[in-house]
Amino acid sequence: MAMWKRATGAIKDKNSLVVAKFITRGAFGDHDLEAAIIKATSHDEHDIDKRNTRMLFSWIRASPNTLCPLVRALSRRMEKTRSWVVAIKGLMLVHGLIHCKVPDARKMGRLPFDFSSFSDRHSRLSKTWGFNIFIRQYFVFLDERAAVWLQDENKTAEDVPLIVRQLLKLRKRQSLLDMLLKIRPRADNMKVPLILEAMDCVIIEIFDVYSRICSEIAKVLMQVHSVGKLEAAMALEILRKATSQGAQLSQYFEFCKKYGVLKANEFQTVTEIPEEDVQELERIINGVSDKAYKNDDFKENDQMATVVREENNAIVEHSELIKGGLKTTITDKWEVFNDNINLNGEHIDSFFNENNSSADQEATVSNLPLILIDHVAVHFPFEIPDLISF
Repeated sequence: MAMWKRATGAIKDKNSLVVAKFITRGAFGDHDLEAAIIKATSHDEHDIDKRNTRMLFSWIRASPNTLCPLVRALSRRMEKTRSWVVAIKGLMLVHGLIHCKVPDARKMGRLPFDFSSFSDRHSRLSKTWGFNIFIRQYFVFLDERAAVWLQDENKTAEDVPLIVRQLLKLRKRQSLLDMLLKIRPRADNMKVPLILEAMDCVIIEIFDVYSRICSEIAKVLMQVHSVGKLEAAMALEILRKATSQGAQLSQYFEFCKKYGVLKANEFQTVTEIPEEDVQELERIINGVSDKAYKNDDFKENDQMATVVREENNAIVEHSELIKGGLKTTITDKWEVFNDNINLNGEHIDSFFNENNSSADQEATVSNLPLILIDHVAVHFPFEIPDLISF
């Protein structure tokens, strides 16, 4: 039965390639684009064609005008498919597309196809229900992530205070993290290479989103003593949420390690924010004036505040004496990634090097994850920092 399904899938892919060759119209190279998409999203669950996937990404970087034809071709294939294999490969392709360093890719917005109620039609539901849930949850996250990043690209109203914009952004990031933590294999028959590869992409995305959350929390806490009660209450809500998510992350990583997700082994134990730190922030909030945030007044009235910034080392330290003689220290000390280095310490563009042999390039591509983070992020050990200490 398995051999029959594999043969049937191969025939479908070949038929799709033949059809694409004859019906493709438009600019030169459209057939190659369509063929690469079909190969990258083949029906073979045992083959993950990273070479054609990387080729698509390189075409987009070289010619951003390729993005729209690629999205249209991919959408047509996703709308037709009833195979969980093709669906997951398509979602991973979209995931990598979102991370491409191409401005238009960030402005894609909502995904142009809908997998929110996806159901595989090639096998019995008793065998595919876990894959169906996985695809639906993966789609919901990617759809929301693309929308959130599009909102970030758009200009925010200038009359909204910076601290409020930061807090709203944090809420969105935490919501994305909640969606990510729902993506996991739930059925016993899901320990297959394709699912493990997709989980690697999810783990890398968690690292990306969570490191942004940690960085933004540190920035917000630097200003928490100078804002109104409404903003301070929002900050406290976010800190409590971060505490809860820290515990969930620890459980999630532990599950992934036991399941065999390779990227999960690169993360050390997540350190949760101590409850006493949250309680201390509550006491600070109770003493905050309900006046609107005024940066100049804060600087004039609080001469005891000290802010030390070392931009080169990305170290920020804020010390302030508060009532009762307690000293609150908020520290953000991160090591950073080079923009061209991925989680494995490898150069992202290494497989494009013309000096590499074909065999070396093939080995490099097969070892690289499909998702490469593209911003300066928190380095390992991956911990929620002890943001408030005495």
